[in-house]
Amino acid sequence: MALAVAFLGLVAFSFVLAKITLTPSPASEDLVTSNLQPGRSLRQYAEDYTFLAACKQAGGNLLLGVPFGILLPIMVPRRLRMVRMALLTVLVMAVIELVQGALVAGRAFDIDDVILNTSGALLGYIVLGRRVSHRYHTLLDEPPAADTAKAPPAAKEGAKRTNRAWAARKARVGTAPVPESRPASGKRARSETKAVSGSKAAGRARPEAAAGRSASAPVARGRALIARWRSGRPGPGGGAPGAGRNGT
Repeated sequence: MALAVAFLGLVAFSFVLAKITLTPSPASEDLVTSNLQPGRSLRQYAEDYTFLAACKQAGGNLLLGVPFGILLPIMVPRRLRMVRMALLTVLVMAVIELVQGALVAGRAFDIDDVILNTSGALLGYIVLGRRVSHRYHTLLDEPPAADTAKAPPAAKEGAKRTNRAWAARKARVGTAPVPESRPASGKRARSETKAVSGSKAAGRARPEAAAGRSASAPVARGRALIARWRSGRPGPGGGAPGAGRNGT
């Protein structure tokens, strides 16, 4: 809509500009001359014209360039729009001045008119055109509201990526995720603590019992030998305990 309004405004301004600049003026046909020297007409306005007449001539050319500074920035690309706008203004006004000097009676080519028109375009751009074009291009770069509403939030997108990564890991390992256990409360927590401590104590007692059994085996054999010796039972050599080789 903004682009259409800018285009229609530019077309309407072109008709006004053509009517003002391309209308013949036979009364001033013998007075006007072409001017290719920048600043010559401006000095003539200051020296030969009255204040109101000079303001009318210079101010009118400035106002003719203001619509270019407001409408053209909307229609040109965002990059270097002020430079593009100024170049387009210079081109259009130079063509109009050439047509005036070649085809329209009572009109002549004047380089100062081109300078004043371009200055008016720059003034219009600085005052209003820059803000309007910046707002237009900002809205143009924003995504539509429907696409913004359909787009998932960042948290949902992160959760989806996490779920996909977990599914891929599960497929590689081949095991299901271990569910989180709820914290035990009350008697259940105390019973689980006692069971854990009992199992730890039993684990420590088993190696101690095994070590006790392994250490008591030689003692038991020694006690058995002493008991046989006291009871007078024959020893392993077949003689009485304590008897020598000669029976004494």
